[in-house]
Amino acid sequence: MIKAIRIHSPGGPEVMKWEDVPRPEPGQGEALIKQEAAGLNYIDVYFRSGLYKAPNMPLIIGQEGAGTVVAVGQGVTAVKPGDRVAYAGSLGGYATERVIAADRLVKLPDAIDFKIAAAMMLQGMTAQYLVRRTYPVKSGDTIVVHAAAGGVGLILCQWAKHLGATVIGVVSTEQKAELARAHGAAHTVVGHGNLPAEVKRITGGAMVPVVFDSVGKDTWNASLDCLAPFGLMVSYGNASGPVPPVDIGILSAKGSLYVTRPNLNTYTAKRADLEKVAGELFEVVGKGVVKIEVNQTFPLKDAAAAHIALESRKTTGSTVLLP
Repeated sequence: MIKAIRIHSPGGPEVMKWEDVPRPEPGQGEALIKQEAAGLNYIDVYFRSGLYKAPNMPLIIGQEGAGTVVAVGQGVTAVKPGDRVAYAGSLGGYATERVIAADRLVKLPDAIDFKIAAAMMLQGMTAQYLVRRTYPVKSGDTIVVHAAAGGVGLILCQWAKHLGATVIGVVSTEQKAELARAHGAAHTVVGHGNLPAEVKRITGGAMVPVVFDSVGKDTWNASLDCLAPFGLMVSYGNASGPVPPVDIGILSAKGSLYVTRPNLNTYTAKRADLEKVAGELFEVVGKGVVKIEVNQTFPLKDAAAAHIALESRKTTGSTVLLP
């Protein structure tokens, strides 16, 4: 038997139960890994609450982790027992051991420990595709990053600064503003009520070509109002709830704007793309360009407390669950 956090029906943090479950066996194309750490992400809340539909019940949530390969099924060549590996985007992370499609695993460089790996895979690969593919950030750009003191936000601030951009970080407290500035945000705005006016002041009226928004419902309108004509609204999360139905005509009225709702799984669907995204992440972390801030750790059995802290905006940087 192994231990896992399972949910039997959607709901609040209290629906997560620490249970004994049968140890899984790797099938064709799969690997069994002993998990050393699991990452905490808002997508875990979406699956727990029912915002995202669970594929089955009971469900082991969690989409990010790192550990050691214990065994592999038939046909597996990408990894072997003993390999240090990490992954993102595959449900089942809140467990002491788990099976996963072997082609979704990437080998960890020796210099990156398990806790850092578990904290950075989903958030770091998300940051990579956002600034390298969704909107290729270039030197001279001024951009807006919401939740700039969060896990993805801190990585975005550092990576975008490295690429030569000026980052306007949006946060909820002055303490978080200090953290965002320490990680590359040239300007910070506390709250989003006056965000468009602040962006107008900072940019001298030019506004910005892109907004990276992981908050969703509460910031949708303010984000659109920060964009220059032909600007791109990147809505990649729903921390405040999903964006309600939108009259597409608003994009025309506000300057022939573009909007996208990207997803990590799409950007890493091909094995070659997964390796490229992870490889770029490992490179910038290895060089010290991006520092991964693990600011909270919880025992895996206390995942409910971690969810409460995340949803109440009491966390900064990344949070890791330790089996």
